[in-house]
Amino acid sequence: MAHTRYTLAGQSALVTGGSRSIGRAVALGLARCGARVAINYHSAADAARTAVAEIESRGGRALAVQADVSDPGAVAAMLDQVEASLGPVDILVNNAGVLKRTPFLEIPIDEWDRILHTNLRGYFIVGQAVARRMVQHGIRGSIVNVASSSSRYASLSLSHYAASKGGATMLTRSMAYELAEHGIRVNEVNPGLIETDMNRRDLADPAWRQMRLERIPLRRIGVPDDIVGAVLFLASTDAGLMTGASVAIDGGMTIS
Repeated sequence: MAHTRYTLAGQSALVTGGSRSIGRAVALGLARCGARVAINYHSAADAARTAVAEIESRGGRALAVQADVSDPGAVAAMLDQVEASLGPVDILVNNAGVLKRTPFLEIPIDEWDRILHTNLRGYFIVGQAVARRMVQHGIRGSIVNVASSSSRYASLSLSHYAASKGGATMLTRSMAYELAEHGIRVNEVNPGLIETDMNRRDLADPAWRQMRLERIPLRRIGVPDDIVGAVLFLASTDAGLMTGASVAIDGGMTIS
C-alpha cells in the first residue's frame, strides 16, 4: 500500500479479526501511520504473531491478543491486556467476521447463531466495552465497523450473513447517535467483493467469478489493501466531522 499522510502517532488501536485478510491489512496500515496496534484473533495465533512481527520489524509496536469477541468476559480480559501493554484504546476497528453460504431453507439454527454471534453480537460487545473505557478515560475516540455491501442488497444463500451486516449498519448509526455527546465518532466501511480467505475458493470458479464481475461497474475484484485508506481516513482527525457515515468500497456495485 502507498504511504499515507494520516498521522496516528501516540494512539492505540485495536483491530478485531486482525490476523488475516482485511483485518491484517488494516492493522498494518494503522501501524504505518504510527499507531500502536493490538491484533485480536480467535484461533489464528500463528497469523497474528506473524502480523505483529511484521509491524515490529518496521519499528512499530504491536500485540497479539486472543479473544472470542462474542464473549463479554473474554473481551474485558483482552482490553485489560491491551491497556496494560499499549495504553487505552483510541481507535477500534470492529472487523472479526465469519461467512457461510447456505440456502435460506437449509440454514440450521446453530449456523444462524454462529454468524450473528460473531458478526453482530461481537461488534456490540466489543464496541460497548471499548466505548465505556473511552468515556472513562476521557478519550474522544474513533470506532470503525467493517460491514459489507451485503447490508444493502440481498444475495442467494447469505440470509444470515446479510442480516448480521444489516444489523451492523444500524448498530453503527445508533452508536454514533448515542456516543456523539462523548466526542466518540462511529462510522463504517462497506466492502464489496474483496478476495479474502473466506471467498477464495468461490473466486477460483471461473463462472462464479465472471458472474460477480459483471455486477461491478469497475470490473475489478478488490484486495484487502483497498479497504485500508478509508479506515485510516475515518480513524483520523481529517474525518473529525464524520459520524454515523457508511462508506461503500465496492467498485460501484451498490449503485448499479
